Amino acid sequence: MDKDMVDKVIDVARQVVASGAISANGHGNVSLRVPGEDEMYFTGGSSLRDHPREAVARVGLDGLLREGRLPPIQGAVVAMHTAMYADHADAGCVLHTHSPFATAYAVAQRPIGCWIEALAMFGLPDGVPVARYGPRGSELAVANIRAAASSGAPAVLLANHGVLVFHRTPELAVMVGGVVEEAAQAGINANGLGGPVALPDDMKAAALQRAMAFEERGTATV
Repeated sequence: MDKDMVDKVIDVARQVVASGAISANGHGNVSLRVPGEDEMYFTGGSSLRDHPREAVARVGLDGLLREGRLPPIQGAVVAMHTAMYADHADAGCVLHTHSPFATAYAVAQRPIGCWIEALAMFGLPDGVPVARYGPRGSELAVANIRAAASSGAPAVLLANHGVLVFHRTPELAVMVGGVVEEAAQAGINANGLGGPVALPDDMKAAALQRAMAFEERGTATV
């Protein structure tokens, strides 16, 4: 087991918890693709809170365990991580959580619209799509997730389950997870005021252009 990769996985788990975009019990999982290799390091613990180093597993992108151990309840979701790496060559990190507000939309099987600027800035100008329900870890569930993620959005809601986020770097994945949760909370709160209103298309494009300009100046990364 590569100590540095284990350290990185534990650090990302801490970042997810610190972001607040996580359920009360901290349930979820984090994976990091090993650069240049056909494997990932995966959190095999039941919670991302205080995740133990010894519960990190080394898993091939074929889904086979290479080192460590994976309890069945965690092993069941490995395939949705490996599918994102297979379909998105630049993906370096995949996060799965049950962040409360976003999961409310997932349970309602309703997409999150682009009603906050940050969604447009972080690659979600059309909001967060919903992957149709399939039994946890089943081929149907993974196929539905792949279909929803093919839109180009770096986050999808898992119907009646939770949220899946993938991005180039762990920092961006954690950021997007937080933005999705913020948008979901804003949408639910706005329902008491007549409902959230999506940004106009030209304003979405302007938000993305500003984000790209910030990146070029080294003041932000998208």
